[in-house]
Amino acid sequence: MSTSASPNPLLVVSAHAGDFVWRAAGAIALATSRGDRAKVVCLSYGERGESARAWREGKQLDEIKKLRRGEAEAAAAALGAEIEFLDAGDYPLVESHELVDRLVRIYRDVEPAVVLTHTLADPYNGDHPAAARMALQARVLAQAIGYDAPGEPLGAPPVFFFEPHQPEQCEFKPDVLLDITSVFDKKRAAMECLPAQVHMWDYYTDLAKRRGVQLKRNAGPNLGLQHDTRAEAFVRLYPQTTAELS
Repeated sequence: MSTSASPNPLLVVSAHAGDFVWRAAGAIALATSRGDRAKVVCLSYGERGESARAWREGKQLDEIKKLRRGEAEAAAAALGAEIEFLDAGDYPLVESHELVDRLVRIYRDVEPAVVLTHTLADPYNGDHPAAARMALQARVLAQAIGYDAPGEPLGAPPVFFFEPHQPEQCEFKPDVLLDITSVFDKKRAAMECLPAQVHMWDYYTDLAKRRGVQLKRNAGPNLGLQHDTRAEAFVRLYPQTTAELS
């Protein structure tokens, strides 16, 4: 049983050390600003496939892992989140029972109210769907009362897929737009903790602006008013359960 006093813990399962920042830093910052626990699990450091700058500079594998770990730790700290690294390797990230079991134990510890992870389709990066499949399998196993892991059986936390880098190619059609305007400065600060992927900073800043425009358009009449709304986009996997339509 988790000892966390957080009423709505957030769990983020990230294939590589930077993924959670680009795609979900706003959601994480919103959670921690409310006083909720937020935990990020990085299955790998992204040392082989997402650290091109370091390889070009002549750095070696262990050095790159250390570099990416430090960047991700700094980003998580900027968001007020916990972070854990499973060091499972990348390109490829190989799915295994051992990794799924480690995730089950994390689920049982955190007892998340919400889970964020990758889409199940990404023709540009097989590590991302692999991470999503393991995150979903672990969620189901963590619900099983007979599964041999510490803690109580998990409830049924909703799962949201965060936006991939090339959404049109990844079957990503967002049905949730999250207003992150109040914490976007924290997201930008977290992005700037990742100089290994500096080319992504402005891309995800611009994306937040575009999703913010869509959020405002879906929140009320189009009055043509200027605004500076920032948003992140998600796809909800399981049905919403409710007693009232809203």
